[in-house]
Amino acid sequence: MGGGHRAPPIADSGQVLRTEPPGTSAWDGCLNGLMTTAQKQSRVVSASREIAAGPGRIFELIADPAAQPGWDGNDNLAEAPVGQRVRRAGEVFTMTLTHDGAIRENHVVEFEEGRRIAWRPAEPGQRPPGHLWRWELEPAGVSRTRVTCTYDLDPADRPEPVPASPGDHGRHAPGLD
Repeated sequence: MGGGHRAPPIADSGQVLRTEPPGTSAWDGCLNGLMTTAQKQSRVVSASREIAAGPGRIFELIADPAAQPGWDGNDNLAEAPVGQRVRRAGEVFTMTLTHDGAIRENHVVEFEEGRRIAWRPAEPGQRPPGHLWRWELEPAGVSRTRVTCTYDLDPADRPEPVPASPGDHGRHAPGLD
C-alpha cells in the first residue's frame, strides 16, 4: 500500500480536508488537489462529500468487500471473495490487490450498522501495522448522505477507538460516485 497515488473525488459536492501541510508527503495532490489544510495531525487524509443516496444504500457498498473494487476508484483493489459482508467489529475480510496480486486481511476495528466502519489492513497472518481506513455516514436530508472517509497512516500514537455496541447508531482517497 504505497503512497503517491491519485484518486478522483468521492462525489459531486462537499468539503475535502487534508491534515498535512502541502508538500510534506506523498499525499500531496491527492484527491485531484481539492484538499485544504486543516489540522496539523501528521499522516491523516480525510475527505467528505454529500452523496445523493440514502445511508443504507451507501453503507451496503462499503460493508460488502466484493463490491469495493467496482466503486473505490483507486485501482488498487482487484477483487474480494463474495459472502464477506461485514456485520461487526472483530471480523476479518480479504482483498486481492491489483499491482502485485497480494492478499490483504482487513481487520474490522469499528462498526456501527449504517453509520461507521473502520478496518486495518495486514498481510495474511500478520498483525495490522497501524494503517486505518474509516468510513462515517450521516444523513443529510431526504435521500442524501454526508460520507467521510479517513485514511490514517499511523493511528498507533492515538488512543484506540471504542467499537460501537450493537444498537448504537493519490489513489488511496476513495472515489464514490
